[in-house]
Amino acid sequence: MVKKNKSLKDLLLIHELAFILLITLAATAGAIGIHLWEKSSIESNRISALVSEVQQTRGDLYRQMKELFDAYFLDDLGARAEYNNFTISVEKHFVRLKKITVGEAEKTAINDLHASYKEFVLETSSLFDQSKGINNDATKNALKRTLNSGLETGLFKRYEDILAHTESLLNQKQAELDKQLIDTKRTSTILLTIPLILAVLLLMFSRVFLKRAIVKPIDGVLKATAEISAGNLTHRVPEEGVAELAAVSHAINAMADKLAISQEALVRTEKQAAQGLLVPMLAHNIRNPLASIRATAQVMDAPEHDAETRESLIGIINTVDRLERWTGALLAYLLPLKPQPSNTTIQDVVEGALAPLQQKIKEKSIQLKLPIWPKNNTLFTDQHLLEQVIYNLLLNAIDASSKTGRLEITLQTTPQAYALQLLDRGCGMPFKPDPSAISAPTTKRFGTGLGIPFAFKVCDALGSELKFDARPEGGTVITISLPKTLSLASL
Repeated sequence: MVKKNKSLKDLLLIHELAFILLITLAATAGAIGIHLWEKSSIESNRISALVSEVQQTRGDLYRQMKELFDAYFLDDLGARAEYNNFTISVEKHFVRLKKITVGEAEKTAINDLHASYKEFVLETSSLFDQSKGINNDATKNALKRTLNSGLETGLFKRYEDILAHTESLLNQKQAELDKQLIDTKRTSTILLTIPLILAVLLLMFSRVFLKRAIVKPIDGVLKATAEISAGNLTHRVPEEGVAELAAVSHAINAMADKLAISQEALVRTEKQAAQGLLVPMLAHNIRNPLASIRATAQVMDAPEHDAETRESLIGIINTVDRLERWTGALLAYLLPLKPQPSNTTIQDVVEGALAPLQQKIKEKSIQLKLPIWPKNNTLFTDQHLLEQVIYNLLLNAIDASSKTGRLEITLQTTPQAYALQLLDRGCGMPFKPDPSAISAPTTKRFGTGLGIPFAFKVCDALGSELKFDARPEGGTVITISLPKTLSLASL
């Protein structure tokens, strides 16, 4: 499965979303911390207000006690008025306490404290009323003793106990609040640390991402452009990084491939053009002397000459014929091919190529194995050009084979094409055939080296493919893949 590169646009969007997420997390953490801190502060202020109000009720209660003692022990006439003022002040404190109390425990404690205070006021007020009509010193002294002992050990002690319980409750809540503030501080620190850690990770990821997905591929592109511009068309850019840079790398590689093909075609065209100017003149200057030499040899070939002389004359004629064929093949290779397709069969083409080779096959006692031809083996192509190709390839195979060697021709058929194979058990090819080469190496004494390039050229013109492979047990396999119908649009 091909890994699909991420688009730079998508990665930037992900990066922006991650950045927005970090801002959101930081803002949320800050808001939560502020909210918790504000809530704790409000609760702390409320408890402080409760404690302050409770302490003020206690202070006013002590002052009321003092006014009561002043009235009885010092006969202070204004003590009752001051006492009433403190009663009003204490009631106001209880009103404020009931407004800021939260929860059943606090409300119960304040209500108990208020009830105890009311009981205190009720009894102390009655003491003020009792003192108005008492003139007996003994009675007054008994009432004073009651104030000293009864109030202090009774009502006031009970109020102090309830007050202590209330203060204990408030102190407990204050302790819980202090613990909550510590937890809030810890939670806020953690919440603020998480976005900071994520921001550092995002920064590290961005650095690695930029280096791997952008900087490194750009370096590869710059290096490739420098190599290609210097003429190294085989250099390739690694198609990596973000999708846009991978697409640029792919385009540069495709451009290099096309430049290599264009350069190869240009070199081939220049070579052919140069030889196209030279070869016709060379062929003309060679053919005329060759014709004279061959005619002279034929005239001199008479029965009265001895065997050695006649053998030499025949050798001259054969050599001239080979040079003539070399000149003709060279001209045929350099001139443009114009196929003339017609309806034929693959069997007729192969048999037409084999006909001139029968004498060579007999001389070397070669075992020739032909395929079983299918009933329908029709072909629409240039029979003459294809016969020349198969003739040249079979001739090479026969020359490479030893005496009593084996030569096999096979045929495979598909709905659209034929695959014709020529298999020999010769010494194998000493070179790798190159379709772009002007000529190929040859081991023949009078070989031109144009047979294989000519075959490549014809196969290309006929829309076919020619391939050479070495056989493991020795020899060569030549495969010609040709369409059953040559497209006229390609001519």
